[in-house]
Amino acid sequence: MTSSEQHQLIWTGTYTPDGGGRAEGIGAISSAPDGTLTWLGTAVKASSPSFVAVHPTLPVVYGVGEQAQTVQAYRRAGEFGLEALGDAENAGEAACHVAVDPLARFITVACWGDGQVLLYELDHDGGMTGRFPAAPSVDPHGSMSPGAPRQSRAHASLMLSDGRVMTSDLGHDTLRVWRYAPGAGLIADHEVALPFGSGPRHLVQHASGSVFVVSEYSVEVFVVRPEAGTFELISRGTATSGGSGPDDSAAEICLSQDGNHAYVGIRGSNLISVLHASPDGTALSPIKDFPSGGDWPRHHLVRGQWLHVAHERSDDIATFGLDPASGLLGPLVQTLRTPSPTALVLAG
Repeated sequence: MTSSEQHQLIWTGTYTPDGGGRAEGIGAISSAPDGTLTWLGTAVKASSPSFVAVHPTLPVVYGVGEQAQTVQAYRRAGEFGLEALGDAENAGEAACHVAVDPLARFITVACWGDGQVLLYELDHDGGMTGRFPAAPSVDPHGSMSPGAPRQSRAHASLMLSDGRVMTSDLGHDTLRVWRYAPGAGLIADHEVALPFGSGPRHLVQHASGSVFVVSEYSVEVFVVRPEAGTFELISRGTATSGGSGPDDSAAEICLSQDGNHAYVGIRGSNLISVLHASPDGTALSPIKDFPSGGDWPRHHLVRGQWLHVAHERSDDIATFGLDPASGLLGPLVQTLRTPSPTALVLAG
């Protein structure tokens, strides 16, 4: 059997009561070849592990503690359990995202509350060693907002194919590109300023090298492309085909398996928008919007021909089949009850 024909394990990031949720910690789900999911239970109790990431080669998982302002490494234990690997490390306010270097040299943590981007070097067992805060954030639109300065709000990190790291700053409408220096952390490379008030949230890299960015506040998609090593904004457009409501906010963006389509979650109207990605990675064009199958689609995962959508407020994960030619969503396959899911990550 190929891996796509076997059952796969999915970790769920969650909110626990300290973050207004109903979960107990990182959840574990078994995914079947027919697209259906089975709730296995809580893999490890933790304080609002709203985002998780996996080590590229070891059975190690990293989870932020959004309310506790920490990040913790866990090792696999048993069929679907996790146990702490070392002590939790201090992070910043509202640590909301963690990402792992593909070469397993470090992890990065983005902190929505105070704008910090933190790097933690890893040892050969996947444990965290040195902690390095990045340089302070500077608002490129500062002159456009008189009065109190806007708060930097780092939200996500993306490991780029050339070894650099790109981070999004919701508060400063900025993408920042960093270089990793062993023993020193992240060194600023350059910045890309997006339109004022857009609020870049999550991002994904296309095979062309372009990075697709979804903006939480303006509900748009942006394309930034590397030109002689420096990313430049080349495209901006709406994230949906039918427009967005005044209370909508965009969440996750991810790509189809072949990279020809992107999927964007819209909270409020509770939609999944399907967009076509041009082969050269220069444009994203909305095709059709679909009901997400629940309330508040916080995150979603493409797994082969299936799309799994985590609904934070309705405590469920909706699964849809994907048409391989058009990229469009088919009928709802299943709704799995699971507490306060905020992220879906394949265990590897």
